[in-house]
Amino acid sequence: MFCRRVIGRPLVLTRPQLFSPKSSLCRSLRSRFLSVDTPHKPGPTSVPKTWVDRLPARARPYVYLTRVDKPIGTLLLFYPCAWSITMASYALQLPFTTPLTYISLFGLGALVMRGAGCTINDMWDKNLDKSVARTQTRPLAMGDITQKQALAFLGVQLSAGLGVLLQLNWYSILLGASSLSVVTIYPLMKRITYWPQAVLGLAFNWGAFLGWSAVSGSTDWSVCLPLYAGGVCWTLVYDSIYAHQDKLDDVMVGIRSTALLFGSQTRPILTGLSASTLSLVSYAGYLNCHGSPFYLGVGLAGLQLARVLHRTDLNSRDSCWKGFVGCGWAGLWIWMGALGDYLMLPSTFQSFTA
Repeated sequence: MFCRRVIGRPLVLTRPQLFSPKSSLCRSLRSRFLSVDTPHKPGPTSVPKTWVDRLPARARPYVYLTRVDKPIGTLLLFYPCAWSITMASYALQLPFTTPLTYISLFGLGALVMRGAGCTINDMWDKNLDKSVARTQTRPLAMGDITQKQALAFLGVQLSAGLGVLLQLNWYSILLGASSLSVVTIYPLMKRITYWPQAVLGLAFNWGAFLGWSAVSGSTDWSVCLPLYAGGVCWTLVYDSIYAHQDKLDDVMVGIRSTALLFGSQTRPILTGLSASTLSLVSYAGYLNCHGSPFYLGVGLAGLQLARVLHRTDLNSRDSCWKGFVGCGWAGLWIWMGALGDYLMLPSTFQSFTA
């Protein structure tokens, strides 16, 4: 027997009944979660026209597989790297050429590895994606490419990612390679736990460790651990909002998420996670001896997260997508704060003026 509290009232279900379309859980979620202004429309929807459609027909499925037409995912992976690189450069008072070099490398790496992560995810979820309205048009779900073709493409992506990683020192190479296992198991977590967003956070914020080690040759754990933990909390915020897009379909196909776990308590829980994000990042800045520009950036990030949580309608797919994208601005503001501190150092442009 299962006994879970969903939106304020307990539901007692046997294991076979838990994810049955006729179960009281599904009926409850259908009536309470589905927005009136965004009705559920099963069946394939047309792929939105983007610049990808101008590419050769044979290339389009692979480009869509990487989600390169939706850059927010790349940015969310990149920002923790940028925080760490900039904070390390500030702590070590390095010339601007150092963070510029590593920001460029990690930007390329984020683009490549986010695409690889999407390929791994879609290979795991090929059959599930056919049952979720928002994902039915993904290339593997549509049959535009086969699993073997996706696997070969994944090999190309991982080779490109390895090429970027090999530009770093050996400490960073080993540290970066160790994150691949977390990336690989993330799609499995959606099937066995209500906390897949936490696992995604562990993977997406690995750059908080890697960026620092790339710059300095080792990781300052006293600074990077709270920075990493703050990033994980931030991921729980934005990916829980993201998961609310598919919560009805997820129940029908047996996918779990924090959106289903938190239910009607999502907003206060995400408020607490946002406060944890800001506190942990601020603590990392304090340990790194940052000044007022850094805390101004953190403050602007807090205002942005508050704005997102206030405005997002968790029962509207469109609103959830906008809220998810809006959370990315919080990451940008944290980076701008760290960058503002770094640019005020006398040593920043020393090599340029010498």
